[in-house]
Amino acid sequence: MSAGDPPPPIPGARLLFSLDPGIAYLNHGSFGAVPIGVQRAQQRLRDETDRNPMAFYAGTALGDRIVHTRRHLAQFLGADPDGSALVPNATAGVSLALQSVRLKPGDEVLLTDHGYGANEMAAKRQCRRDGATARTVAVPLLATDAEVVGRIRDALRPGKTKLLIVDQLTSPTAKVLPVRDIVAAAREHEIPVLVDAAHAPGMLSLEVDRIGADFWVGNLHKWAYAPRATGLFSVSPAWRRRIEPLVVSWEQESGFPHNVEFQGTLDYSAWLAAPAGLFTMRQLGAGTVRRHNAELAAYGQRVVGEALGLARTELPDPGSPEAAMRIVPMPPGVAATRPEASALRQLIADKLAIEVALNPWGGRGWLRLSAQAYNRAEEYDRLAEHLPQLLAEHH
Repeated sequence: MSAGDPPPPIPGARLLFSLDPGIAYLNHGSFGAVPIGVQRAQQRLRDETDRNPMAFYAGTALGDRIVHTRRHLAQFLGADPDGSALVPNATAGVSLALQSVRLKPGDEVLLTDHGYGANEMAAKRQCRRDGATARTVAVPLLATDAEVVGRIRDALRPGKTKLLIVDQLTSPTAKVLPVRDIVAAAREHEIPVLVDAAHAPGMLSLEVDRIGADFWVGNLHKWAYAPRATGLFSVSPAWRRRIEPLVVSWEQESGFPHNVEFQGTLDYSAWLAAPAGLFTMRQLGAGTVRRHNAELAAYGQRVVGEALGLARTELPDPGSPEAAMRIVPMPPGVAATRPEASALRQLIADKLAIEVALNPWGGRGWLRLSAQAYNRAEEYDRLAEHLPQLLAEHH
């Protein structure tokens, strides 16, 4: 296979999903897509719950089943199962960390300009409550790993910066950041670090504990085939006693992680079905899936970029050969604001029957393409064929 060729399809992978065959779904990164077998496993758990809710919620087995699931997922991610908690998503983990740091007036939280919007809003809300400040450091899109670390190191304010929030794989720009080196730089000044790894589980090879972050949180419902609302929040030993759940439950006195995981009549079926997602990935071959996805995302970026008249040098490299998301710059003035990006995304869905992500960043619109086991090269070819005309007609 030459460098420009797409990878061959994974045999039978498309049949494992219930996606509409009339739609090219090139946006796995936003909400994932749950395999049919995992959907059925979750439905069996819901049926079990409703056959006898008292036995399910008040019996002795639920806590053990949650612990067993957590251990299974934590082992997959290379995280300490006793220092991790199941959470609905990465944003919930970010809020838990922000609350636990216990900011004071004059303190600050430092973020990068590649961060997920909801996390920035969560940081600003917590800072308003505590009299602290949220500050953003700009990181150039094409910065090398060393430049990224240097920018962040220079932005730290020892004694004032009480939390650094960085992404392992950025949502708007699909850039893999050198989180282990960033954590080490912050550790020089004893500044705690929260790593938002929403896209990392299932896409990137992971050993969470080796990153060394104070807080790490990732979603398993994006690239690890779990049902939606499944995340893992991992906390270093020094912080575990300081973690308080966002909602108090009967497990409050049990401490972390039980007080975070048990939330009364929460629908636990997504968490308990998550190991079925990992089983599906192992059936397909985790390495096979990762290679296919990364190579197909690179192919999609290239053919769409070429269709828009862009040179290879204008197509940002994500910084990791495992990245299964790639971005393509839109023409100047196209999708440069969030309302414009949302409108264009919907237009592409309506007119071309193709689902993509579009984000404004740095004063420009960026098309984000994902690749998953169910995708095929012809779906990206179709986007490349029709997108230029669509843009010409509407912009």
